[in-house]
Amino acid sequence: MSEQTTLRGGGPSAVAGRRPGAQRRSLLWHVLVIVAVLVVVYPVVWMIGTSFKPATEIVTSNRPWPLHGTLKNFSAGWGANPGVTFGHFFMNSLIISVLAVAGTLLSCSLAAYAFSRLSFPGRSALFGVMVVTILMPYHVLIVPQYAIFKTFGWINTDLPVVVPKFLATEAFFIFLMVQFMRGIPREIDDAARVDGCGPYRTFLWVLLPLTRPALITSAIFAFIWTWNDFFTQLVYFNNASKFTVPIGLSLFVDQTGMTSYGPMMAMSVLALLPVFLFFLAFQRLLVGGATSSGLKG
Repeated sequence: MSEQTTLRGGGPSAVAGRRPGAQRRSLLWHVLVIVAVLVVVYPVVWMIGTSFKPATEIVTSNRPWPLHGTLKNFSAGWGANPGVTFGHFFMNSLIISVLAVAGTLLSCSLAAYAFSRLSFPGRSALFGVMVVTILMPYHVLIVPQYAIFKTFGWINTDLPVVVPKFLATEAFFIFLMVQFMRGIPREIDDAARVDGCGPYRTFLWVLLPLTRPALITSAIFAFIWTWNDFFTQLVYFNNASKFTVPIGLSLFVDQTGMTSYGPMMAMSVLALLPVFLFFLAFQRLLVGGATSSGLKG
């Protein structure tokens, strides 16, 4: 064994000669990673620090942290819009995000079950069309969708944002669940069928609990994407009472281009909290679900 080790490693002198080089590469790698992390984290640190700075210090100091901390930006930002507080925007975002998550899980899991387990004419073609829609830019669809929803009288309501979630329009989540369900042995379906379960009961009582990691992953992404969505909500909402958090943040930039940086940064910090807490609570499940979906796909 010792002879084999010597032959493969090139001898003790060769091993000792590689160590300084390996250490330098490791040190360089760690330095690059730290620099990359600082570049990514710096805007967030600057935003948090600016939310506590007085107005005069924001434009005169480049430090990310405040020299004379204040909480006035939070009170000013919360009541910056006459007649509607920022809490109203938070409630609108929360309602839309929760409904979007519910609709996404319900409709996408049913569609995924059909594509992965049921046999019907045109299944492969429909699945291919669905996959193609993932590659289609969303902005291509916004004009015809707006025309349809305007005909329905849905403009300035939550319906254009929420209803499509209940119609399995999120192809990415369907694809994710299909890949996960295909990894579940079909013998489980056969056993359920022997026990008297039909397709609906097999889906509800057998497959759906086994798809829990994919469902949690989809729920987390659906919540974050809906909470942070600016474009869709800007298109369909034109009344301040229906505005959500992303649109509310844009109101800090007035028509002359002047920006209230302090209140805007303060409300941006508050806007990040729900997403951060949601991600923190389900981080372990998110990583596990994404890993399982990828391995079994």
